[in-house]
Amino acid sequence: MAFVVVPTSAITCAYSISRSSSRQSSQGYDSKTMRKGLSNTRTEQFFTQSRRTIYNNKYNSKRSATNNNKNKSFYVNAAKASSGGKFVVGGNWKCNGSIESIEKLCATLNSGKITADVEIICAPPMVYIDRVQSKLKPPYQVAAQNCWVGKGGAFTGEVSAEMLKDANIPWVILGHSERRSLCGETNEFVGLKTKYALDTGVKVVACIGESLAQREAGNTLKVCFAQLQAIADCVSEKDWDNIIIAYEPVWAIGTGKVATPEQAQDVHAGVRKWMSENVSAAVASKVRIQYGGSVNAGNCDELAQKPDIDGFLVGGASLDGDAFVKICNSAAHSK
Repeated sequence: MAFVVVPTSAITCAYSISRSSSRQSSQGYDSKTMRKGLSNTRTEQFFTQSRRTIYNNKYNSKRSATNNNKNKSFYVNAAKASSGGKFVVGGNWKCNGSIESIEKLCATLNSGKITADVEIICAPPMVYIDRVQSKLKPPYQVAAQNCWVGKGGAFTGEVSAEMLKDANIPWVILGHSERRSLCGETNEFVGLKTKYALDTGVKVVACIGESLAQREAGNTLKVCFAQLQAIADCVSEKDWDNIIIAYEPVWAIGTGKVATPEQAQDVHAGVRKWMSENVSAAVASKVRIQYGGSVNAGNCDELAQKPDIDGFLVGGASLDGDAFVKICNSAAHSK
């Protein structure tokens, strides 16, 4: 039986994963879906042996931080407007394109005029990353759409963070709802992947979001907070400097349905408040939170005006060069 080798760099969150393995996943399926591959004897021994060390490290780290900051004020206004960081727009091209269409898209993007102060990240299919990287001009950066949880090896179909780093790919998208629902990636597995990518030197766009059933049940924030907690359990406070949170309501991805600007703002404000209460006010004040879910050239300006929306993660519209340039320039409306 095949098994997953858990990387030692992920040790910082092994305790929280073993602690949470018995609870039901917030995605609506059993959290053991991905942990089946982690349940071999070697890995379970790894978790058991690591618990005390990890707990002590986390406890001592928190105690040290409390002592160091006891004379500082760490309050953040829950209604505080955006992070103060540069507006950031990502284009997730997903499993779309051909050599011909990719080259046309790159040419359109290069010829478009970016007039706003905005960071732009494009995530083409893996086989086209090198081609896109060689053709796109600044300010465009490239990202991978996924990477593995540890070092390379006998993991057919996967790509390691070390490979991305070696290829000068600065970003990776992790935890996208399509990876969660179609590939069975749990919150905890996404947390492991996030930590490993960061430790390797690759920055992360970490996706969160609820299904329609979860929203209608009133569980939007509960779902998003559980997804964030699994990441927070793994990463350090400093790691958040290299993480962008992308809130994507699953029911709005590729459906043409869009959360109203008010609905999106409410969730973004809730996420920022959660970050303040569960990570730190310092991180909450500067972490960038993107909105995704059928963002297009017609709705981007209004969405960009919301105070806690710090950018977009764009799907279908990112395949239309002219539309994507307009979405990027909507950064000018950001407050």
